[in-house]
Amino acid sequence: MAGGKSTRGSAVYAQIREDIFQGVLRPGQRLRLVELAQRFSVSQSVVREALTRLSEQGLVHAAPQQGFSVVTVSLDDLDELTEARIELETLVLRRAIERGDIKWEAAVVAAHHHLAGLDAVRPDGTANSDWFTVHEQFHQTLLEACGNSRLLAAALSLRDAATLYRRWSRPVAGDVDRDVAGEHRQLVDAVLRRDADAAADLLARHIDRTSQALRTVIADDPAAVA
Repeated sequence: MAGGKSTRGSAVYAQIREDIFQGVLRPGQRLRLVELAQRFSVSQSVVREALTRLSEQGLVHAAPQQGFSVVTVSLDDLDELTEARIELETLVLRRAIERGDIKWEAAVVAAHHHLAGLDAVRPDGTANSDWFTVHEQFHQTLLEACGNSRLLAAALSLRDAATLYRRWSRPVAGDVDRDVAGEHRQLVDAVLRRDADAAADLLARHIDRTSQALRTVIADDPAAVA
C-alpha cells in the first residue's frame, strides 16, 4: 500500500511539475487540493505531499490559510536568480572538472550529442519541449561529478526555478541572434580540456545571455510571464 501511494505521489508530482513548466498552470494560479485530487483520482493527502515537494523546490508557493499556488515571477527575481546561478553553478562546475572521471567525460559527450541532434524549434515555429528536457539533462550532467550532493541539489534547484522563465517566455530556443548550440559546444570543449577557468566563464556568459533575452521578452510583453 505504501509503495502504491508513493508511486501515485511521484506521478502526481511529475505531472504538476510538467504542467507548471509547460504553462498549463500559470504564474500565481491557485492549486486546489479537491480539484487536483479529482483530476488524478488520488486522495488530497497525496496531492498535498506533491505540492509540498514542489514548494520545497521553489515552484509552488504555500501560504498559511490560503493553500498552494504556482509561484509568480518578476524582473527583480530574475536578476537575483541569475546572480545566484552564476555564483553557484560555476562553483559546482569547477568541482566537477576537478573531480570528474573518464565516465563523467563520456556522459557529458553523450548528453551533448543528444542535445545537438534535436532542433530547438519545430517546423511550425513552436518550441520543441523535448529540446528543453534534453537541454536540462545536458546541464545537469555537466555538474554531476562535483562530488557534493548538497551543492549539486542547490544548483539544480536554482536551474528548476530558471526553467520557469525559460519555458513560460520561450525566447531562447528561437533566438536568431544567438548561437546557443555553439555556446554548448564551446562549453563541452572547455570541460574536456579540463580548463576550469574557461568553462566557468563560458557558463556564466551562457546563463547571463539567457537572462538578458528573457528580460527583453518580459519588457516587451509582460503578459508572457506575469
